[in-house]
Amino acid sequence: MRLDIYRRAEHDGLYSYLAVPEGKPIPQEAISTDWQAASLALEVDDGADALPDFHIERPYQQIGAKGYAITSVKDM
Repeated sequence: MRLDIYRRAEHDGLYSYLAVPEGKPIPQEAISTDWQAASLALEVDDGADALPDFHIERPYQQIGAKGYAITSVKDM
């Protein structure tokens, strides 16, 4: 599957990341004007349990449940 990855600046130079299926808009509940494209059309293995470069755990479970996957708060 291909994902579009967006990032948002947090504190101390850290970023949180949001992943959506390629070409899909960011769902309304996650809309924020400060999301910036980080990696578009990123090819990700369909069996991936995590996206470690973006600190996203269980990306496909999150996308299935809410339409997007986001950085875990515990990784911030």
